[in-house]
Amino acid sequence: MDSCELLAAKECVPCKGGVPPLKGADLQRLDAELQHGWSVVGGHHLEKSFDFEDFRQALDFTNRVGAVAEAQGHHPDIQLSWGKVRITIWTHKIEGLTESDFILAAKIESIPVAA
Repeated sequence: MDSCELLAAKECVPCKGGVPPLKGADLQRLDAELQHGWSVVGGHHLEKSFDFEDFRQALDFTNRVGAVAEAQGHHPDIQLSWGKVRITIWTHKIEGLTESDFILAAKIESIPVAA
């Protein structure tokens, strides 16, 4: 099992606030575990774009991401357009990243891009 699969096997934990966002070595470690083209943007959020052959495939993927997000109780921003889905994840309660953001990204990474 690779490090991304290990992250995906974990469950998101709701953030109640009062904790600082990830920084430094902790942020770098989780970024290295996630891989697969996800970017940490400004130390604030995760982002990745997925490409598809048409709108239907992009929409189907978006719906599968939505199902995973709902099951985890952790909801990304999703931008859907013809042949493309962009996912942005961060913990709004603390305006930054937590381990749960990386877990959700890893779970999204495990979703097949074609149905």
